[in-house]
Amino acid sequence: MTKNKLIFFIILSLLTAGGASAAAKKSIPSPALAAISGLSAADMPYDSGGTTLLSWDADPTAPAGTVYRVFVSSLETGGWIKAEEFGSGEKMSGSLDLPFWAWKTRPGVHEVKVELNNSFGEVNDGQVFHFKISKVGGAVSAESAAVSGSTRGNWFRLDRLNNIVMLALVTIVFFWAVSHAKRKGLFIRRIAGLDAIDEAIGRATEMGKPIYYVPGIGDMTMVSTIASTFILGEVSKKVAQYDSTIKVPHYNPVVMTVSKEVVKQAFLEAGRPDSFREDINQFISQDQFSYAASVDGMISREKPAACFFMGYFAAESLLLAEVGATTGAIQIAGTDAEGQLPFFFTSCDYTLIGEELYAAGAYLSKDPMLLSALKAQDFGKLVVMVSVVLGAITVSVCSLMHWGVFAQLIANLFKSY
Repeated sequence: MTKNKLIFFIILSLLTAGGASAAAKKSIPSPALAAISGLSAADMPYDSGGTTLLSWDADPTAPAGTVYRVFVSSLETGGWIKAEEFGSGEKMSGSLDLPFWAWKTRPGVHEVKVELNNSFGEVNDGQVFHFKISKVGGAVSAESAAVSGSTRGNWFRLDRLNNIVMLALVTIVFFWAVSHAKRKGLFIRRIAGLDAIDEAIGRATEMGKPIYYVPGIGDMTMVSTIASTFILGEVSKKVAQYDSTIKVPHYNPVVMTVSKEVVKQAFLEAGRPDSFREDINQFISQDQFSYAASVDGMISREKPAACFFMGYFAAESLLLAEVGATTGAIQIAGTDAEGQLPFFFTSCDYTLIGEELYAAGAYLSKDPMLLSALKAQDFGKLVVMVSVVLGAITVSVCSLMHWGVFAQLIANLFKSY
């Protein structure tokens, strides 16, 4: 036998042996997957309907890479639609986003929320759907028998019980504050800018010069604009009492209409309805810089003794405040637009920062209802701050001590579901 024939014979033998080995491997069947057991379909609790909760026993013997596929069908559509697909170690009972008081975790059980609205559109209460689970591992699979279930809307969300408790506490504090404010009054921290209002109005009265009140460029839906109208009412009341002159140039016609009624009511409450004039509130322009230029011209010509800038402001804030400063007027500003606060700080005598603007109405009027609302808000903020600090400390300690369950309970208490 020649050398070439020997090499050819060896290669042919190796190929034949490899093919026989591959055929032998292919002939070995893959192990069968365990059957899916315990499948049930129930309405998902604490929701508005349209969601079904599927539960079945987990398979601890499932090989790596096994996936579950959830199929859903209805009498109307007929065919099966794949709603979910996940690995064998996922979607366990403990992974549902529900607090401990509303849900009991079951170990070794898969639980999946099936959002029927995503596949079938609007779902009616009592509408029946059919479900089945397919388990796929490599080349083999197992399929469950179909089960049926329906959904309905729930009228009470037990998972939000912590929010209800917090609301009840804030409500109790509010009514206590109302009662206390009517009997003894409530303490509010002194706000220098609001205390200076009397001084500014008095100075304008002595000098015989007008007062300008600029409510900003926000619309009537903004909190800062609403707060500004509260302040305008109190300022107008003092102006009426001192028999001084106030002018309110407006950017938004809706805000002008509301402000006109506010000023009119303030003059009436001060006992000076005869001093009210329709031209106190003037509409200028809804163009930002046209409005700023017009107001700057009015301030430059009339040289008021006091200027109030209260509400929402943008790039025109410095243009307005700088012109007012050149006239020598006492200037008091307030806004919740953080980017404009530095400009008011540098060009105004007093500036209300953020929430001071919201508290101004209660501070000036001393109305028990407004004061009580302010105290209730402060109580809510105090609870949030204390909860954040204590919660952070508790969770950190639980992490160091490996108390995972206790840390989860604490997180549930302060979570908004």
